[in-house]
Amino acid sequence: MELGKKGLGNTAPNPMVGSVIVYQNKIIGEGFTSPYGGNHAEVNAIESVADKSLLSKSTLYVTLEPCSHHGKTPPCADLIAKHQIPEVVIGLKDPHSKVSGRGIEKLQQAGCSVQLGILESECRWHHRRFLTFHEENRPYIVLKWAESKDGFIAPDPSKRKKNPQPFWITNTYSKQLVHQWRSQEQAILVGTNTVLEDNPKLTARNWKGKHPVRVILDSGLRIPKEFHAMDGSVRTIVLTQKEDRSKHVDKVDYEVIDFSKPLASQICKVLHKHQITSLLVEGGSQTLQTFLEENLWDEAKVFTGPVTFENGISAPKVSGNLKERISILSDTLATYTND
Repeated sequence: MELGKKGLGNTAPNPMVGSVIVYQNKIIGEGFTSPYGGNHAEVNAIESVADKSLLSKSTLYVTLEPCSHHGKTPPCADLIAKHQIPEVVIGLKDPHSKVSGRGIEKLQQAGCSVQLGILESECRWHHRRFLTFHEENRPYIVLKWAESKDGFIAPDPSKRKKNPQPFWITNTYSKQLVHQWRSQEQAILVGTNTVLEDNPKLTARNWKGKHPVRVILDSGLRIPKEFHAMDGSVRTIVLTQKEDRSKHVDKVDYEVIDFSKPLASQICKVLHKHQITSLLVEGGSQTLQTFLEENLWDEAKVFTGPVTFENGISAPKVSGNLKERISILSDTLATYTND
């Protein structure tokens, strides 16, 4: 699992698998999933073994069932069988319809001894994005917001008129942490008002890693094409209900949904179609509330900063299990899970 985490943010829509090969209680090979389109963890682990003759006397450990089908790469189960690795220990069965037990079957037919379900609950947490996508047909959803000490997500609109710049609630280190999260999740979602008020770039520019796919709610196509979010530098999907092609911007995908009906489930359906396995929802308040009301969320990361607004837009209320609470200098970060 520790190895698998090294693929976080790069492997999607593939899972971030980790694999280790052991001979006589010594690790002789290890690997994790390459960026999407590249080798799977088992291939990298096998290739890292200096003396391939030891493979036929070794045990391969892997967090998820080896694949059995031709995708971007050949089946891992075939490669394991080819090297006659006698024992395979698997954390979790793959829920993907093209695998789901077939990899295990292939290994057993090749004479491998297979153990399944080792540290299963830990492997489920590790592979939570991939599992949610295939078991629930939606992305894994992380809600994120910052609120003032007195419970507001933004100041009163009159303050914005005096000073149209974004009002920062959190410190520099918390902002950088958010950019790290952006590099780890496959997509980021905001509503129209957030874009119109802040003109954000929605990138991971303060962290090394991939920029997320930008997903923007814009029912009336009100966002000007000159705004950062429309610059075409990052893959962008706009969810709208206005089928006006004259307002479409080059290099931006448009999807029509019904804004008079519950939005979160429609968003999930569109993103599942686009093979988006995880989504960071950054707001604003109305957008976050949509996911909370429809109970379509998995984690909520809530910053509380030292500022007070006295009045303004109230922060969403989350009822979930408090998983962690940490201090980041003057800020507090609470993480909740929707178990």
